[in-house]
Amino acid sequence: MTSDIDIARAIPRAPIAAAAAKLAIPADALIPYGFDKAKITAPFLRSLDDRRDGALVLVTAMNPTPAGEGKTTTTIGLGDALNRIGKRTAICLREPSLGPCFGQKGGATGGGYAQVTPMEDINLHFTGDFHAITAAHNLLAAMVDNHLHWGNAHDIDPRRVVWRRAMDMNDRALREIVTGLGAWGGPAETGFDITVASEVMAIVCLASGIEDLRARLGRIIVAYRRDRSAVTAADIGADGAMTALLKDAILPNLVQTLEGNPAFIHGGPFANIAHGCNSVIATKAALKLADVVVTEAGFGADLGAEKFFDIKCRLAGLAPKACVLVATVRSLKMNGGMAKGDLAREDLAALERGCANLGRHVENLRLFGVPVVIALNHFVADTAAELATVQAYARSLGVEAIVCRHWAEGSAGAEDLARRVAGLIDDDGAHFAPLYGADLPLLEKIETVARRIYRADGVIAEKVVRDRLARWEREGFAALPVCIAKTQYSFTTDPTRLGAPTGHDLRIRDVRLSAGAGFVVAICGDILTMPGLPRSPAAERIGVDADGEIFGLF
Repeated sequence: MTSDIDIARAIPRAPIAAAAAKLAIPADALIPYGFDKAKITAPFLRSLDDRRDGALVLVTAMNPTPAGEGKTTTTIGLGDALNRIGKRTAICLREPSLGPCFGQKGGATGGGYAQVTPMEDINLHFTGDFHAITAAHNLLAAMVDNHLHWGNAHDIDPRRVVWRRAMDMNDRALREIVTGLGAWGGPAETGFDITVASEVMAIVCLASGIEDLRARLGRIIVAYRRDRSAVTAADIGADGAMTALLKDAILPNLVQTLEGNPAFIHGGPFANIAHGCNSVIATKAALKLADVVVTEAGFGADLGAEKFFDIKCRLAGLAPKACVLVATVRSLKMNGGMAKGDLAREDLAALERGCANLGRHVENLRLFGVPVVIALNHFVADTAAELATVQAYARSLGVEAIVCRHWAEGSAGAEDLARRVAGLIDDDGAHFAPLYGADLPLLEKIETVARRIYRADGVIAEKVVRDRLARWEREGFAALPVCIAKTQYSFTTDPTRLGAPTGHDLRIRDVRLSAGAGFVVAICGDILTMPGLPRSPAAERIGVDADGEIFGLF
């Protein structure tokens, strides 16, 4: 079988300036990173402020399974198809993390004939954004330790340093560590989070420009004094140097699809442990340059779409016009109890049971006032009866499920979906509103998401968690949205409970204040902010041949 990387290499690529020209981006507004990728200059981005916005379309998905859904592939295929039918369209995606690339999930550049290129670069070092974010994060950690070493002028309680370290790799051994062995001041307990879970990553993705970036970095809370007052990155004097490290990372990256259409790939927070969206800067620039912008939110709609609506759209003032919900027959059958090894066999009963997961997501998306269409991402083993079953179920919900074949056919395979999305935009039936108001207490915001999106009976939180939330409200953080970190595989905190379960509670294990990013993180169940590698990591199959070509990445 031809691999994604073979398909990408077989299609000639135009220089990045050609893709930029489709959005009327002049050559002098590009900072080239070789032949086929570039950043957009800050002066050009500022020049766009007075232009009107295009229409924003969100692509989200049912809960992921090992069978695959193809959310990124569908985002790219839809963007290509909208261009194919005459809509000037830009695609906005997140940058892949090295952790899943070498672990289990893989990269985030699409697949088949719906890819962005250069896929090897994008999935590995790209333009260095993740390295800069990691460096800025760890510089702050080093400066906190240095402050303690040289006299502790801010009277930091060493037991209440809350700023951990970060690296963009799955390494379970670093989740909890002890630093300072043999150093002045003695040992201290800390740990590592994966870079995509860093507050610095969230700040880069939510900042509106360089000034806002520095202000947000300065508001990061790194520790607490003995009197329990907060110490920030600005107090430590780290915000300026961190901004210097990130001055290029904050500029959006421009690449292209296999069909030569423009795609902004910028920022990469995970939706199961962070807010899971492409950067505000990239999305807003694309809206000024294109008639339609197609973007994705991470993992299932219960995580990615909810955070896109309640965090990104709320904080950036965005109002999406339509939502595409990606599903596959294979994943629906798994949600209906079918084993992965049996998915090639037709089983309409399992499929019908699994459709409940799809229905739950449709109901949830409608809570935000955005019209929905289902993209039924086609696999070769899908039978006509299975496709018809899903389409009939969708009609019973009052939505349309459109079979899409963009993986095999490129833009031609998603043309029906593109026409339906264009129709939704033209109908202008969106009445977007977040799920909860800013005036609700923090715990009530969590409870609102738990009850209305996850269908939980309630929220379980220890007194220490409730007290911490109450203290943050007293300190002026009551209006912040909440970012719930939980498993992506289920509406519950138990990854084995598939479908559309009810009769469960949301258990909050910990809460973290991301004062710079502007949200409160609720860590639920057994979710980890530093993943581990699987038994057989993808890294074992990746290498470089005698011609210097990477193999095994996909």
